[in-house]
Amino acid sequence: MYKVLVNDQESFEVKTDNQQISIGDAILLQDMVQLNAHSYHLLQNDKSYKIEIVKADYETKDFEIKINQVVYKVNAKDRLDLLLQKMGMGEQSSAKIGTLKAPMPGLVLNVNVEVGQEVSKGDNLLILEAMKMENMLKAPASGLVKEVKVIKGQSVEKGQVLIVLA
Repeated sequence: MYKVLVNDQESFEVKTDNQQISIGDAILLQDMVQLNAHSYHLLQNDKSYKIEIVKADYETKDFEIKINQVVYKVNAKDRLDLLLQKMGMGEQSSAKIGTLKAPMPGLVLNVNVEVGQEVSKGDNLLILEAMKMENMLKAPASGLVKEVKVIKGQSVEKGQVLIVLA
């Protein structure tokens, strides 16, 4: 299941399985053919649609899709994205602060950086296991690792500072 936002205005749920895609009661993909790596042809309710993926950022799940010469900006959130957003972790990626805090209690499985290392926004800093899931925590901003306040195998609490960036 995905929650999809189109042109920052219209929001709806999309359900998928290996055979079809459904939006509400409408079922798609029954007559969809991939033309090449970025183009598709869809026949739906006796109408023909040419679909082209113009831009795709799979990390943020932001896409520009052209359907019959009209371009749509699309953002998709899957179940994990929605759960992380509900838990308050969604805002962390847009933070401009110089600290990385634990979004939930967990166990540090790995620390991927050391003091003095330069990092870019989005770089993988550490892996936190929480609720039997491994969560890759990424740099909220570019900078220099000033302090690493945790070690591999350490238990942490929600809100605990893990890494300080300068």
